[in-house]
Parts: sequence; C-alpha cells; structure tokens
Amino acid sequence: MRIFFWVLGVLFALSALPATFYFVLYLLRGDDVLRDRARAYYVWAKVVFLVAFNFGIWGHVVVALLQVWGLLR
Repeated sequence: MRIFFWVLGVLFALSALPATFYFVLYLLRGDDVLRDRARAYYVWAKVVFLVAFNFGIWGHVVVALLQVWGLLR
C-alpha cells in the first residue's frame, strides 16, 4: 500500500507542477490556451488526490471491519 501511495504522490506532483507553471504563465501573459492547459492539469491533480484519499479511507474501513469480524488480528 505504501508503494501505491508513493506512485500516487509522484502522479500528483507530475500533474500539479505543470498546472502551477501554466497558471503562472497565464497570469503573466493572459493567453487563454495557457489557462486551459492549467485547468486540465489541475483536474488531473484533483482526480489523483481524491483517488488516494478514497483508498486511504476505505482501506482503514476494510481493516477495521476485518478486525471486528475477527478475520484479522
């Protein structure tokens, strides 16, 4: 699971950094193409973050249920 979160962290960084870069360029130049690129990378960063968050929450729920049922000690 730790490797999974590291992979998601790298994917998040690979999508959040270009989003920030293109947004700064958009602020400096005002070109709509740069805004659209920043928005696209930002959407992917949100998706990766929410996937990691959901896996973290539901992973804890599954472990807790297994412990309650006595299947995991």
